[in-house]
Amino acid sequence: MYQAEQILKKYFGYDSFREGQETLVDGILNGQDVLGIMPTGAGKSICYQIPALLLPGMTLVVSPLISLMQDQVFSLNQAGVRAAYLNSSLTPGQYRTALKYMRQNQYKIVYVAPERLLTESFLDAIQDMDISLVSVDEAHCISQWGQDFRPSYLKIPDFVHILKKRPVIAAFTATATREVREDILALLNQQDPITLITGFDRENLRFTVRQPADKWQAALEVIREHEQECGIIYCLTRKLVEEVCESLVRAGYLATRYHAGLSDEERHHNQDDFLYDRQQIMVATNAFGMGIDKSNVRYVIHYNMPKNIESYYQEAGRAGRDGLPSDCVLLYAGQDVVTNNFFIDKMEAPEDADEETAKVIRERERERLKKMTWYCFTNDCLRDYILRYFGEYGSGYCGNCSNCLTKFREEDVSETARNLIGFVKACSWNYGLVTITDAAHGSRSSKILKAGLDQNPYYGSCSNVPLPKLRQIMNHLAAQGDLKITDDRYPVVRLTSGSDEILQGRQVVMKMAEELPKTAPGKTELSDKAGKKGGRPADHLQGDMDRGLFERLRTLRLEIAREEKVPPYIIFSDKTLVQMCLLKPKSKTEMLRVSGVGEVKYEKYGERFLTALSEET
Repeated sequence: MYQAEQILKKYFGYDSFREGQETLVDGILNGQDVLGIMPTGAGKSICYQIPALLLPGMTLVVSPLISLMQDQVFSLNQAGVRAAYLNSSLTPGQYRTALKYMRQNQYKIVYVAPERLLTESFLDAIQDMDISLVSVDEAHCISQWGQDFRPSYLKIPDFVHILKKRPVIAAFTATATREVREDILALLNQQDPITLITGFDRENLRFTVRQPADKWQAALEVIREHEQECGIIYCLTRKLVEEVCESLVRAGYLATRYHAGLSDEERHHNQDDFLYDRQQIMVATNAFGMGIDKSNVRYVIHYNMPKNIESYYQEAGRAGRDGLPSDCVLLYAGQDVVTNNFFIDKMEAPEDADEETAKVIRERERERLKKMTWYCFTNDCLRDYILRYFGEYGSGYCGNCSNCLTKFREEDVSETARNLIGFVKACSWNYGLVTITDAAHGSRSSKILKAGLDQNPYYGSCSNVPLPKLRQIMNHLAAQGDLKITDDRYPVVRLTSGSDEILQGRQVVMKMAEELPKTAPGKTELSDKAGKKGGRPADHLQGDMDRGLFERLRTLRLEIAREEKVPPYIIFSDKTLVQMCLLKPKSKTEMLRVSGVGEVKYEKYGERFLTALSEET
C-alpha cells in the first residue's frame, strides 16, 4: 500500500487512510469487486480515486448526480488529476470534445450519467479503451426498494457485459438497509466482492427534533447560533421554499433558493452562489444537495419532516462533511405527514413497473414514512434510532442529540392510554389520530359532532390532559405497537393485541420531558461527553487558535477561489484552515504536515498561506 499512501498525500494531502478506506483500495488494486457502505463524509470517493490513479487504464464512475460529478471533477483538477464528466449539463460541442479527449486517453477518471452508458456515441468512444474500474456511486439507486430507485441503473450490468474485458466493479453508498445491500450485490453481478460497512454514525453531527408553535422563529434561532456560517434549509414544497427564502432576505440574510420550478439557468446560478460562498443560506426542496461536496455547511434545518429516514440522513449529512461539529435540526408538524402522504399518492411508478409492483412500492414508502414519524416522537437517543434503522446498534446514549441533552422523567399514563384505546374500541367506524385525540379531549368541532363522536362513552374522558401531550401518548402507543396506524391514503387508528393487554390492566409508562436544557446545547452538564462527540458547533474554533487569523485565512482562500473560479472549499477546507491556525507552519515541510495540504496544492497555494501566517507571528 506504500504507493497508495504516496498518492493519498501527494494529491489529497492526507497522511493516512480513514477507517475502511485502505481495505477497499487494496481490494480494488488486487482486482477484487468491492461494496463499500460508508456514511456521508467518510471519504468514499478516495476509495476509487486512489486505485484509478494506480491502475493502468481509465476509471468510469457512474453517478446520477450532476452536482456531484462537477464537484468531484473540480476537486480532482485542482489536485492535479485529469478528470472529466459526461452528462446533460454539457452542450453537444462540449460533450463531443470530452469524448474526443477520452479516446485520446487524456483522462484517468471520467464521471458518466447512467443514461449515457448505452448511447451509440459513448459506446463508440470506449470500444477500444482499457477500462480498469467501473465504480458505481449512490449504488442504492439500483434497488427498487431503495429510496431513490433509478431504472437507468439497471443498464450498468448490460454495459459491463459489452466491454471486451471485465473491469473491477466497485459500488458505494451511504445509506442502505440489508435488503438494499443484497439487491446491489445481485443486480450488479459482483463476483465474490469485499463487502465493508464502516458504520453509519456521524459523531460530529448533533441531531435535534423540535415541534415548535412557530417554525420560522425556531429556524431563526438556529441560524443566529451560526452567524456568518453556511447552512441549508430543506422545505417540502416549492411555495414554502419561496416564502422562507423571502423572509430570510427581508431579515438581512444572504439567502438563495433551489427547486424544480426554477429554470435550469437560475438553479445553476443559485447553486453556484451557495457553493462559492456568495450566499450563506440555501433554501431548497430535496431536489438540491445530493452529491454537493461543500465541506463547510455548519447546519442543516429540515423545515418539514422528510419522507423517510434514508432521505433525512442523506440530506442532514450535507452538514459537517469536513468532520467539524455541525447541527441537524428537524422542525416537525402534523401537516408534514399529510403532505408526504399526498406526495406518495402522486409519485410516478418506475419505468416498466406493473400495477402490483407500483402498489407495493407505495406501501413501502408509507411504512418508511411511519418510521420517519416515530423518529420525531421518540424520547430515546435520536442517533441510536437512526443507527438501528440501518441495522447498527449503539449504546442508546450519545450525549449529542436533543433527547440525550434533555432531562426526562418516567410517567404512568395507563389511565389515559386505556381511555384512548377504549374510545377507538367503542367507535363504529375508523378514524384518524387527530380526530380521536380531539374527541377524547372533548372537542365540540362540527366534524366531531357531525360524526356523532360526542356520543362515544369515552368522549371527553381525557379533557384534563393537554392536547399536545394526548397526541404524544397516542403516538407512543402506536410506536410501541399497542395501536396500529394504517398505511392507507388517509391513515386510521386500529386496535392490536397490545390494546387488549392495556385494557386488561397492563401498565403504560413513558418518558416525558421534564425540562429543556437551561443553557445552550452542548453547554449542559453533559458537555464533556458532548464535546467529544461534537458539542456546540461554534466550538470548532477553540483552543489556542487565533480566531482573527482564521478569518484572515478564509479571506485569502476566498480571494484565491475567485481568481481560480472554483468554490473556496476546494482550495482548502475549514478543517485545514483550523489546523494551519493551530500549527502555524513556517516552512514547506511544516505546511505539508497540515491535513489536507498535499504537494500539488502546496505548489499552487502554499507560499501565499505561509506568507499570511508569517505576518501574524
